[in-house]
Amino acid sequence: MPEDRPPLPPFTRATALAKVRAAEDAWNTRDPATVARAYTPDTVWRNRDTFLTGRAEVTAFLTAKWQREREYALRKDLWAFEDDRIAVRFQYEWHDADGQWWRSYGNELWEFDPHGLMRRREASIDDVRIDAADRRIHGPRPADGRNGPELPLR
Repeated sequence: MPEDRPPLPPFTRATALAKVRAAEDAWNTRDPATVARAYTPDTVWRNRDTFLTGRAEVTAFLTAKWQREREYALRKDLWAFEDDRIAVRFQYEWHDADGQWWRSYGNELWEFDPHGLMRRREASIDDVRIDAADRRIHGPRPADGRNGPELPLR
């Protein structure tokens, strides 16, 4: 029997926002095992042009991602929710091995099982080259910014 991972569906605005913040916090750890525990053992993902099934594939994918995307820092905003589904938009910044900084913009569609584990994740992401001086995401969201303004469009 899977362990519950609150908040559980059906979501309210408050519980959907809590789920989004929990996901942001987990991803900002850059710990693949921590992140993978939020997904069902048979989770199905589309991340850009990569298709994954199961926690083991997710963990391997995230391990490679964070080796490539250095100093990764993420922000997620709740876009919409209904019953067992949440839509988010996000931005994250990172630099490559050559020191070039990037801002990645994206949207995710999430579907949860009754235990609050994500069984489906679809992510569309675009990368934009930025100068280091144009960075605006410097590490995890500060505690006093938990309910800050939405992400700017660009």
